[in-house]
Amino acid sequence: MTTVSPTPQPAMRLRELIFGAACAAAVRAAARLRLADALGEQPTTVEELAASVGTEPRPLHRLLRALSCYGIFEETEDGKVSHTEMSKLLREDAPNSLRYISLWCTEPWTWEAWPRLEDAVRSGRSVFDDLYGKGFFDYLHEDAPESARVFDRAMTTSSKQSARDIAELLDLTGVSSVADIGGGQGHVLARLLEKYPSLRGTLLDLPSVVAAPDPRLRKDGPLAGRARIVAGDCREDIPVRADLYIIKNILEWDDDSTRRTLRNVVGAARPGARVVVIENLVDDSPSMKFTTAMDLLLLMNVGGAKHTKESLVRRISDAGLMVHDIRVVNPYLHAFECTVPAG
Repeated sequence: MTTVSPTPQPAMRLRELIFGAACAAAVRAAARLRLADALGEQPTTVEELAASVGTEPRPLHRLLRALSCYGIFEETEDGKVSHTEMSKLLREDAPNSLRYISLWCTEPWTWEAWPRLEDAVRSGRSVFDDLYGKGFFDYLHEDAPESARVFDRAMTTSSKQSARDIAELLDLTGVSSVADIGGGQGHVLARLLEKYPSLRGTLLDLPSVVAAPDPRLRKDGPLAGRARIVAGDCREDIPVRADLYIIKNILEWDDDSTRRTLRNVVGAARPGARVVVIENLVDDSPSMKFTTAMDLLLLMNVGGAKHTKESLVRRISDAGLMVHDIRVVNPYLHAFECTVPAG
């Protein structure tokens, strides 16, 4: 199954890209079949693996051969199947598991939406209403509950992973209070409270989101005494005073939402307060293939957009914040360090 070949010529590379859907479908099949979980640390035969996941050996071998072309699983010299660094990421219990992200980005509705990308590019609008007769999130929760659960698991996994990186990056020396605005279940806030024992924090998000916060922040959780949970919409109001405001991955839906959220932060904060905006960028990033793909998916889903460095700085500045520094959080996130002007 392993293949080692020189860089393909442009025509062959384009042919490979044209069949990109096959690669995505193969990853989805591997994730659905839980191949990575079934394959242990020791190489095993295709027949043994097929028996453990309930498939026929020959088609499974074809699937594994296709995946191995991309570095996902490999065949040993004696014909057995073994893990690679990438295939291990499809394990559900892997520290940086991408299993639910793999499933989320290949859910059934995506195969209906991608052929409509041309329409989204022509109109600049979401194609979801035309496809399903309702908005993206309404469709998920009303018509596709399994997909909604996959989305929730994917976002939870991604948030937990990025929370570790954000907590390592941010220096909160001298900060006594932090507000996680639109912070989901509060994984970032929980990490920061654990790292800084004297810190107090507030999580603000929609009522349906904060109804099930990170267990560490709940009433019986170890951080409950230093955490406050506020149900609300940051686009409408931010009734929180803090030394530091964190805004992560919520400025990508539409310009009006971005504008209102940032202005609400400025309106709520005291002069000199620190604001950290954390986002994926579609430029100046080692993960551009990933972030530009997510950008197109956002366009089709909700009419939103990922930012360039310049577009995000402009929106932050237009809201009245001062940008002091832009720092790399990890290969797919940047942190924009800002302050509220003093008067």
